[in-house]
Amino acid sequence: MPEAISNTSPLLYLYRIGAIELLPALFNEVWSPEAVRDELNVGFSRGYDVPDLHVYPWITIVNPSAMPSEWLALDLGPGEIAAMALALEYRERVILLDDRLARRIAQAAGLQVWGTLKVLIEAKRIGLIDRIAPFVNRLSDQGMWISVTIRRRILSLASEDEP
Repeated sequence: MPEAISNTSPLLYLYRIGAIELLPALFNEVWSPEAVRDELNVGFSRGYDVPDLHVYPWITIVNPSAMPSEWLALDLGPGEIAAMALALEYRERVILLDDRLARRIAQAAGLQVWGTLKVLIEAKRIGLIDRIAPFVNRLSDQGMWISVTIRRRILSLASEDEP
């Protein structure tokens, strides 16, 4: 099984749709930098329903040794920058990102990028879940913007028809 580094949004969305436990079934290890934990803690302090990373023994807080200075000028959050910097140091790990700009930058840097939807597809592929459509619906309900085109493509990749 591969190992992963996660940004904030995949952890948050998977938690909110009741699917965060797919991660230890898909990955031997999941790392997240302190900046991700800090973003989640800010959300918690503002009254949002966010995962407490201490509850998940399979998530390890690991920080990058350096941050690419050119990324600091981009419209990226501290969690995204830290997660991508860590992935640059550990290129064999999958990086979990949902933000379009972050994904493009990570892919341009040669990183293996998965989003929340890819996690669901892989979970179905190996038999952890029977259908992804209910999870995709819950993601939309939780505020993830999924275009009609992306929804159709994801369901097609999962060999599911539009309900």
